[in-house]
Amino acid sequence: MAPSLLLPNDGNVLVKPDIPSTTDTAPHIQSSTITNGSTLSSVLHRDLHHAPLKVIAAKGNYLTLEDGRQIFDATGGAAVACIGHGDPSVKEAVAQQMDEVSYCHSLFFSSSGAENLAQTLIDSTHGVMARAFIVSSGSEAMEAAMKLARQYFLEVAQPARVRFIARKESYHGTTLGALSMSGHLGRRKLFEPMLLDNVSRVSACNAYRGMRDGETTEGYVRRLAQELDDEFERVGPGTVCAFVAEPVVGAVSSPSLVREQVMAMRCRS
Repeated sequence: MAPSLLLPNDGNVLVKPDIPSTTDTAPHIQSSTITNGSTLSSVLHRDLHHAPLKVIAAKGNYLTLEDGRQIFDATGGAAVACIGHGDPSVKEAVAQQMDEVSYCHSLFFSSSGAENLAQTLIDSTHGVMARAFIVSSGSEAMEAAMKLARQYFLEVAQPARVRFIARKESYHGTTLGALSMSGHLGRRKLFEPMLLDNVSRVSACNAYRGMRDGETTEGYVRRLAQELDDEFERVGPGTVCAFVAEPVVGAVSSPSLVREQVMAMRCRS
């Protein structure tokens, strides 16, 4: 069963209005709408008072709405359909995999689809990486990475390592663990009292806004590396599980110099 969230009817959404009797003088309301005028839906949409545009078809770069309008999908959804919608090779691959096996529990089984995907990802790193752990979302990947880092240090008998260092203005997901790692203030605000207190942050690697007048790129990288090194020392080097940074940034910051920053720190250490 797919994961879902069921909410009680709060009288504000998901309500089919009462149909007045023939003697009622109130204006008739269609039963297919709710009181705010949006189409009746059992989906908990992002906005409780306004229904989203309904897509009935998608092809290439265009989404077709139920009223016939076409929208140019310039972002590929949330950057997940970058090769376009309805790509024949993707449809063929999905059908082929479902003909073979559509699901198996990874605790006990593997499949050719999982093995081939992992091998493709590993090959793309040219020997830098050795294994891939496949999950369903970025938030889930961050949660898994945090737990994996902790488990590694338990295995090597370093149980004091429970802290993480991340970056300001970063975005790593919206589940509580991933949001704790993120530095995006707007997304964190409502949930701040619930977030983890074992995450600290250093400056974002944003050369456009962060470089000082007359500072070279090399000097900027060295300064950020020193800030990161100082943060390790402040919290205690033996307490840190990982430094978390975006090697490819797109959601909230500019392109990153993370590799140079980390390498500069490693060269000093």
